[in-house]
Amino acid sequence: MHLLLLGHGYLGQAIARRFRETGWHVTPVSLTGGHGVIACDVGDPQALAGLRAAISTPDFIIHCAASGHGGAAAYQHVYVDGCRHLLERFPGIPLLFTSSSSVYAQTDGSVVTEQSPTLPDRDTGKLLLAAEAVTLAGSGMVTRLSGIYGPGRSVILKKFLAGEAVIEDDGRRFLNQIHRDDAARAIQHLAANASSHRGEVFNLSDSTPLVQLACYQQLSAIFQRPLPPSGPRDPKRKRGWTHKQVSSAKLRATGWGPQFPSFLDAVAAIAPTLGP
Repeated sequence: MHLLLLGHGYLGQAIARRFRETGWHVTPVSLTGGHGVIACDVGDPQALAGLRAAISTPDFIIHCAASGHGGAAAYQHVYVDGCRHLLERFPGIPLLFTSSSSVYAQTDGSVVTEQSPTLPDRDTGKLLLAAEAVTLAGSGMVTRLSGIYGPGRSVILKKFLAGEAVIEDDGRRFLNQIHRDDAARAIQHLAANASSHRGEVFNLSDSTPLVQLACYQQLSAIFQRPLPPSGPRDPKRKRGWTHKQVSSAKLRATGWGPQFPSFLDAVAAIAPTLGP
């Protein structure tokens, strides 16, 4: 089986490893390429035409390319245009687009499923939904990922250990996360069962949301550090301020389960990888 992987960053590299471990041939692609990775701009139809001519026909395509921390224009180019061009250049081949749980804008602490309203108030969230619509119209699949953490990466833990964390307001906001390796395993699981799930959306979260205050209380106990101070919420949060519990019950019902059911299960192993 042949995977065409658009995006070879933090998540993409883990996806490539997981697919290779399960016997797939992987063709990784990124904007800049290098070290066995093909250079291609997913939002450029001519570049994708060149890629199509240069590789053998894939059995599955994953779009997990990053926007490069850009705004609405970058989201349009990489996500909306990128998904459209992939479907045009590789007709009939299943496409999985890695979206974000930020498309859920709930602020009432409710549980959100794939059937919950998606009404993001930021242009970036609206463009993710547009890319999802393009993918689903082409019989592709969408995964809506919660905050990704793992070896070498955890904004929450890094700020806590550096003494820079702040408990926002009363600390009631839910934190929804997914370990990078659990995300890669889930995506490979969906690819292996693609014929049963085309045209579907799946939340990808560990399904153990933690309120911010309880999370920091547990981290304080684990690492014997003081509790962070309270302060106002960050009004500059890129994907908006939300308060919700992301459910991945639908994905679990297909046979997937996380190795790390909670962020707290992984923090001891992750802490030494975060550097100074």
